[in-house]
Amino acid sequence: MSLAELLTDFPDGITAIDTLYLRPRLAASHLLVHNGRGAFVDTGANSAVPNLLAAINARGLTPEAIDYVLLTHVHLDHAGGAGLLMRSLPNARAVVHPRGARHLSDPAKLIAGSIQVYGEKMFRELYGTLVALPAERMLIAEDGLRLSLGGRHLELIHTPGHALHHYAIVDLDARVIFSGDNFGISYRDFDTSHGEFIFPTTTPVQFDPEAMHATIDRLMGYQPKAIYLTHYSRVNELARLARDLHAAVDAFVEMARRHHGKPDRGALIRREMAGWFDAALDRHGYTGDAATRRELLASDIDLNCQGLEVWLDRRAGAGHD
Repeated sequence: MSLAELLTDFPDGITAIDTLYLRPRLAASHLLVHNGRGAFVDTGANSAVPNLLAAINARGLTPEAIDYVLLTHVHLDHAGGAGLLMRSLPNARAVVHPRGARHLSDPAKLIAGSIQVYGEKMFRELYGTLVALPAERMLIAEDGLRLSLGGRHLELIHTPGHALHHYAIVDLDARVIFSGDNFGISYRDFDTSHGEFIFPTTTPVQFDPEAMHATIDRLMGYQPKAIYLTHYSRVNELARLARDLHAAVDAFVEMARRHHGKPDRGALIRREMAGWFDAALDRHGYTGDAATRRELLASDIDLNCQGLEVWLDRRAGAGHD
């Protein structure tokens, strides 16, 4: 794909850059430009870095004009390319949640955990060799941290639910939020006349439904006019989408609890989740056939089910259920 095909411009100096993770329009990095200064929100994997650098030039900046690389969390589809990208951005600081910083300066545990989820072969294909981020180039994102991007005011807030080391970026001037993974996933492939389709991500290993509910409410408390997701970019019908997310989190939790303790619980949860997606997409007016649905959702269903099983085991270990 050409660079122009990877870039989508939005109001307020925001450009989505397709990181071409797994397939087109699955994951985006966002470039913010204001008064000649720039910031990235999430980076994708190493393979995305050449296109991120090209996007800087395409939007009239130089690498020296990038002030921040804002990493919503350190999962590798969001931050895997951060170390490599920072090598080309001499004035930038990587802004990292305090729980995530050590994993970027020494990514050994991050690599091991990702290999456990994806397998070593797929890990190497997706992420290559991770470049460590020097601690002195990091800025720790405490809850409520305020940053200025060329005079544009950004507030960083801790948003657990998907991961403990997750924050979101509230653009106070544009009245938009960059939510990472904590306002769900909404692929443009599923847009219909009914609008945008959304679902939560319960990916292992730190899914927490109560925290996710609280995070959705906290984000909505800012009354944003739009939210930018990593998967995939801008969504606008926020009141409805928030209701849908709350309902889906509850539905996923109930399907996990229903099969807790059964010897084949993994297969049962996967079957029920696939059915949930089919029914929800039908109600949404999506007409894609079964093969197309499975192609678009196979990875999400697998990772969501893994996350629900980890959550069940964690609860059992804490004496719940």
